[in-house]
Amino acid sequence: MDLKLEMITLPVSDVDRAKAFYEQLGFRLDVDYTATDDFRIVHFTPSGSQCSIIFGNGLTTAVPGTAQGLYLIVSDITEAHAELTARGIQVSDVFHDAGGLLHHGHHAGDATHHGEAQKRLHGLHPERASYGSYLTFNDPDGNGWLLQEIKTRLPGR
Repeated sequence: MDLKLEMITLPVSDVDRAKAFYEQLGFRLDVDYTATDDFRIVHFTPSGSQCSIIFGNGLTTAVPGTAQGLYLIVSDITEAHAELTARGIQVSDVFHDAGGLLHHGHHAGDATHHGEAQKRLHGLHPERASYGSYLTFNDPDGNGWLLQEIKTRLPGR
Protein backbone atom coordinates (compact mmCIF):
# COMPACT_ATOMS: atom_id res chain seq x y z
CA MET A 1 0.00 0.00 0.00
CA ASP A 2 1.31 3.44 -0.95
CA LEU A 3 0.51 6.00 1.79
CA LYS A 4 1.31 9.67 1.33
CA LEU A 5 0.90 12.35 3.96
CA GLU A 6 -1.43 14.89 2.38
CA MET A 7 -2.38 17.48 4.98
CA ILE A 8 -1.83 18.52 8.60
CA THR A 9 -4.54 20.34 10.56
CA LEU A 10 -3.22 23.21 12.68
CA PRO A 11 -5.17 24.49 15.66
CA VAL A 12 -5.31 28.31 15.56
CA SER A 13 -7.23 30.91 17.54
CA ASP A 14 -7.53 33.63 14.87
CA VAL A 15 -7.89 32.41 11.28
CA ASP A 16 -7.11 35.76 9.64
CA ARG A 17 -3.99 36.28 11.78
CA ALA A 18 -2.77 32.75 10.93
CA LYS A 19 -3.53 33.33 7.24
CA ALA A 20 -1.47 36.53 7.22
CA PHE A 21 1.44 34.73 8.95
CA TYR A 22 1.55 31.83 6.47
CA GLU A 23 1.32 34.26 3.56
CA GLN A 24 4.25 36.21 5.06
CA LEU A 25 6.11 32.89 5.46
CA GLY A 26 5.73 32.37 1.70
CA PHE A 27 3.37 29.38 1.72
CA ARG A 28 1.03 29.18 -1.30
CA LEU A 29 -2.63 29.88 -0.50
CA ASP A 30 -4.66 27.08 -2.12
CA VAL A 31 -8.13 27.60 -0.62
CA ASP A 32 -9.91 30.07 1.65
CA TYR A 33 -13.49 28.85 1.84
CA THR A 34 -16.27 29.90 4.19
CA ALA A 35 -19.38 27.71 4.19
CA THR A 36 -21.09 29.19 7.27
CA ASP A 37 -20.20 31.47 10.18
CA ASP A 38 -19.02 28.33 12.02
CA PHE A 39 -17.07 26.67 9.23
CA ARG A 40 -14.12 28.11 7.32
CA ILE A 41 -11.09 26.34 5.89
CA VAL A 42 -7.80 27.89 4.87
CA HIS A 43 -5.41 25.62 3.01
CA PHE A 44 -1.72 26.43 2.37
CA THR A 45 1.15 24.49 0.79
CA PRO A 46 4.82 25.22 1.49
CA SER A 47 6.76 25.77 -1.74
CA GLY A 48 8.21 22.49 -2.97
CA SER A 49 6.06 20.37 -0.64
CA GLN A 50 3.49 17.72 -1.47
CA CYS A 51 2.02 17.97 2.04
CA SER A 52 -0.17 20.94 2.99
CA ILE A 53 -1.54 22.55 6.12
CA ILE A 54 -5.15 23.43 6.82
CA PHE A 55 -6.71 25.53 9.57
CA GLY A 56 -9.90 27.41 10.14
CA ASN A 57 -13.12 27.38 12.12
CA GLY A 58 -14.93 24.14 12.86
CA LEU A 59 -12.01 21.88 11.90
CA THR A 60 -10.49 20.67 15.16
CA THR A 61 -11.02 20.71 18.90
CA ALA A 62 -7.26 20.76 19.53
CA VAL A 63 -5.99 23.68 21.59
CA PRO A 64 -4.36 26.42 19.48
CA GLY A 65 -0.57 26.17 19.59
CA THR A 66 -0.40 22.48 20.44
CA ALA A 67 0.97 21.28 17.07
CA GLN A 68 4.71 20.83 17.66
CA GLY A 69 7.61 19.31 15.77
CA LEU A 70 6.39 20.28 12.30
CA TYR A 71 9.40 19.74 10.05
CA LEU A 72 10.23 21.67 6.91
CA ILE A 73 13.25 20.59 4.88
CA VAL A 74 15.63 23.03 3.20
CA SER A 75 18.79 22.51 1.18
CA ASP A 76 20.58 25.53 2.70
CA ILE A 77 19.70 26.49 6.29
CA THR A 78 21.78 29.70 6.14
CA GLU A 79 19.86 30.94 3.10
CA ALA A 80 16.56 29.89 4.71
CA HIS A 81 17.45 31.81 7.89
CA ALA A 82 18.23 34.93 5.86
CA GLU A 83 15.07 34.68 3.76
CA LEU A 84 12.76 34.06 6.73
CA THR A 85 14.34 36.94 8.64
CA ALA A 86 13.92 39.21 5.59
CA ARG A 87 10.23 38.21 5.51
CA GLY A 88 9.89 39.37 9.13
CA ILE A 89 9.60 35.86 10.62
CA GLN A 90 11.20 35.50 14.06
CA VAL A 91 13.46 32.45 13.86
CA SER A 92 15.98 30.93 16.22
CA ASP A 93 19.66 30.97 15.45
CA VAL A 94 20.88 27.96 13.48
CA PHE A 95 21.88 25.10 15.79
CA HIS A 96 22.93 21.45 15.82
CA ASP A 97 22.89 18.57 18.31
CA ALA A 98 26.01 17.61 20.26
CA GLY A 99 25.38 13.98 19.32
CA GLY A 100 25.36 14.65 15.60
CA LEU A 101 22.31 13.89 13.52
CA LEU A 102 18.60 13.89 14.12
CA HIS A 103 17.10 16.48 16.39
CA HIS A 104 15.54 15.16 19.59
CA GLY A 105 12.54 17.05 20.88
CA HIS A 106 10.04 19.88 21.08
CA HIS A 107 8.26 21.44 24.02
CA ALA A 108 6.27 24.67 24.17
CA GLY A 109 7.06 25.60 20.58
CA ASP A 110 10.82 25.25 20.82
CA ALA A 111 13.39 22.51 20.61
CA THR A 112 14.31 20.93 23.94
CA HIS A 113 16.98 18.33 24.71
CA HIS A 114 17.05 15.78 27.51
CA GLY A 115 20.60 14.42 27.55
CA GLU A 116 24.17 15.56 27.05
CA ALA A 117 24.34 14.07 23.54
CA GLN A 118 21.16 15.97 22.71
CA LYS A 119 22.51 19.34 23.81
CA ARG A 120 21.64 22.19 21.46
CA LEU A 121 24.84 23.78 20.15
CA HIS A 122 25.00 27.13 18.38
CA GLY A 123 25.77 27.16 14.66
CA LEU A 124 25.86 24.78 11.75
CA HIS A 125 26.72 21.10 12.15
CA PRO A 126 30.57 21.04 12.10
CA GLU A 127 30.70 18.91 8.92
CA ARG A 128 27.54 20.54 7.54
CA ALA A 129 26.11 17.01 7.45
CA SER A 130 22.66 16.43 6.03
CA TYR A 131 20.04 16.17 8.77
CA GLY A 132 22.42 17.98 11.14
CA SER A 133 21.54 21.71 11.20
CA TYR A 134 18.26 23.27 12.35
CA LEU A 135 16.35 26.40 13.22
CA THR A 136 12.95 26.84 14.82
CA PHE A 137 10.06 29.28 14.66
CA ASN A 138 6.47 29.46 15.88
CA ASP A 139 3.31 30.69 14.27
CA PRO A 140 1.31 33.36 16.17
CA ASP A 141 -0.46 30.67 18.24
CA GLY A 142 2.75 28.86 19.18
CA ASN A 143 2.51 25.93 16.77
CA GLY A 144 6.16 24.88 16.54
CA TRP A 145 8.06 24.50 13.29
CA LEU A 146 11.57 23.22 12.73
CA LEU A 147 13.66 23.65 9.59
CA GLN A 148 16.18 20.91 8.93
CA GLU A 149 18.96 21.13 6.38
CA ILE A 150 19.21 18.13 4.07
CA LYS A 151 21.67 18.21 1.20
CA THR A 152 21.65 14.45 0.51
CA ARG A 153 18.77 12.21 1.56
CA LEU A 154 19.26 8.87 3.26
CA PRO A 155 18.83 5.82 0.98
CA GLY A 156 15.21 4.95 0.25
CA ARG A 157 13.93 8.49 0.88
